[in-house]
Amino acid sequence: MQEACTAAQVSRVSYYRYFDEHAPRQAETELRDRIQRIALENRCYGYRRVAADLRLQGIVVNHKRVLRVMREDNLLSLRKRKFVVTTDSSHERPVYPNLIAGFALMAPNQVWVADITYMRR
Repeated sequence: MQEACTAAQVSRVSYYRYFDEHAPRQAETELRDRIQRIALENRCYGYRRVAADLRLQGIVVNHKRVLRVMREDNLLSLRKRKFVVTTDSSHERPVYPNLIAGFALMAPNQVWVADITYMRR
């Protein structure tokens, strides 16, 4: 290393200072590239699966770092809906009024039951 620094007319301290400043940036760029490739090949992968895939490739990376990079690059997968919408207000069936809408409750035990009718399509 001493010979290379002498040939380039750069002190060893300057060389190592430059290396320490730029090496992490290069590693971050390589990690981003790998994460982007995995996420774009498998659109349904979340950050946990991407992190596991990176570990299978031999890259030691924390899942929180993968999540941060994927969030910054807008690579998070779309979540599936966990529920089905059952309310359809645009139907042609009659709508019955709420019978206790204007009712003033004066004592306990005046209203006991409310009925919700669900009709399958």
